[in-house]
Amino acid sequence: MRIAYLINQYPKVSHSFIRREIQALERLGVSVMRISIRGWNEPLVDTEDAKEREQTRYVLRQGALPLIAAVLRLILSRPIRTLRTLALELKMARHSDRPLPVHLVYLAEACQIFIWLKHADVTHLHAHFGTNSAEVAMLVHMLGGPSWSFTVHGPEEFDKPYQIGLAEKIRRAHFVVAISSYGRSQLYRFVHHSYWPKIQVVHCGLDRKFLHDVPGEPILPRRLVCVGRICEQKGQLLLLEAVERLADQGVDYELVLAGGGEMCGEVEQFIADHHLASKVRITGWITGDQVREELLASRGLVLPSFAEGLPVVIMEAMALRRPVISTFVAGIPELVISGQHGWLVPSGDLDALVSAIRQCLDASDLDIATMGNAARERVSRFHDADKEASKLLGLFSS
Repeated sequence: MRIAYLINQYPKVSHSFIRREIQALERLGVSVMRISIRGWNEPLVDTEDAKEREQTRYVLRQGALPLIAAVLRLILSRPIRTLRTLALELKMARHSDRPLPVHLVYLAEACQIFIWLKHADVTHLHAHFGTNSAEVAMLVHMLGGPSWSFTVHGPEEFDKPYQIGLAEKIRRAHFVVAISSYGRSQLYRFVHHSYWPKIQVVHCGLDRKFLHDVPGEPILPRRLVCVGRICEQKGQLLLLEAVERLADQGVDYELVLAGGGEMCGEVEQFIADHHLASKVRITGWITGDQVREELLASRGLVLPSFAEGLPVVIMEAMALRRPVISTFVAGIPELVISGQHGWLVPSGDLDALVSAIRQCLDASDLDIATMGNAARERVSRFHDADKEASKLLGLFSS
């Protein structure tokens, strides 16, 4: 079987779960063609991502001329299909928050991808995220391309379902993947009950590095790590408020913020203004191996998110026997059971977050180890990349 993956930007620091999924499919004997709209010149910190870049074709890399040529070629070779596809894209643009010229570019991208897939004898096209990559995949199929599907992660898709035409995409796709039961329930909201059976749950998975190669390093007593993009969704500013309160109470701790993002400046300013530099360290973007090292050198992961899908870093921490402090948001409670694998608190509740962090810091090493072992067993059962890829392969084959 030869399939193609379409992503808006690949590889990317925050898209390691896509890389793991592709590589797991390849271990099952599937030939996977990687296609990305952009990202050929973005900085990468992980050698695995650098290898993936070498295998990826980029739609916009050569500029506008190849896209114009692809459009003209399809107008001449299949004019009726091209006009029908244009009509569909005009319909998608009607309620979009993006201007019409952007949607016409989507059509041109689809024409280029259609030609690539035809030459490569691709039998199925799968897109990650329900935004523009899914839209382009839908247009490729409308032009006469292979069957198609897409994975919805959230929360972006759930924030603006009508602007991105999510219901239209679900109705037209051969199947749709949600990464959690919560995500599936949100997709149920936007389509008639008759379309529900095509929405399936396939979890993001971890590879052997996390599931089968965990050193028995000692737990450092007072260090917590927060891994993720520094942005409004992840709640780092609320976390800093929480640790400032703990500092005022005389609690000893160290906090590592691993990641980068659009709110780095605001977070750094908060740290400076509240004299937290001796207790809080920001790493910037780091490699997957470095994330693993930071987790192993910590007592636990803290992620006080306001909005999520189901963060892969929670799976990684649990696989490394580290308990998790997070929130009752989206798919997180499906994986983390509060009191067994860590602590879950209401999102945005500063008092509850302070209490959970203090409980983690004050817990005995035995209690932390017990939680960590239970967390590892749970994530191994539900988030093995090879097992989840087998589910996905079954959907592709059908």
